[in-house]
Amino acid sequence: MDTLVIAGKAFQSRLIVGTGKYKDGAETQRAMEASGAEMVTVAVRRVNLDRSKESLLDFIDPRRYFLLPNTAGCYTADEAIRAARLGREVGLSDWVKIEVIGDLQTLYPDVQATLEATRVLVKEGFTVLPYTSDDIVVARRLIDAGAAAVMPLGAPIGSGLGIQNTANLRILRERITEVPLIVDAGVGTASDAAIAMELGADAVLMNSGIAHADHPVLMAEAMQHAVLAGRQAYLAGRMQRKLYATASSPLEGISR
Repeated sequence: MDTLVIAGKAFQSRLIVGTGKYKDGAETQRAMEASGAEMVTVAVRRVNLDRSKESLLDFIDPRRYFLLPNTAGCYTADEAIRAARLGREVGLSDWVKIEVIGDLQTLYPDVQATLEATRVLVKEGFTVLPYTSDDIVVARRLIDAGAAAVMPLGAPIGSGLGIQNTANLRILRERITEVPLIVDAGVGTASDAAIAMELGADAVLMNSGIAHADHPVLMAEAMQHAVLAGRQAYLAGRMQRKLYATASSPLEGISR
């Protein structure tokens, strides 16, 4: 089986989906089901942890989905560390997607703060998946700090621009073999997800590309197929590009 393995845990699906920006919990639930994802991510700071009231967590079946808390909305390492600890204390998970924003307009990650938070949380026993830039130097430092995966952006968060940095992602794919490489942010449609996987990403994480579609549930299903197709194409190995045409049926041996 072609499984995705993160920190020793195996997943059949290589699509990870977010749970924000949907019109309601019911739509979130339908989209998750249509995506075929096994891992879903939720923002610790945006989840109603008071289970006496309706919460996003009411729509996530823990027997079906692996919950990955994230530190969205954090702008310092200390904020991210506190959010991760809170998620663990209330029983969400000891896994965490670290997200520390450094610029309000682009939502690019503060890589120094991300590295600091990763070091602290790994020492505290967390399995840390950091959202980061597409910089190989930063990626190597995160791995050295104990990150269980490296999650570079494909384009700015929520932009839907698609994969804008193919060269850097190819470099990351060649140079990172110890942990999974997960493209996080920028996917707008199914072809973007397929491209990310064809470049060799081990998985793709997305939210806006599904939640902001005209028909989110249908787009979630499309993303499932795209990730699978992209992975299969990567494993199959594409044909060589050629400047000139080559006949599909060889001309040799054909009588004239």
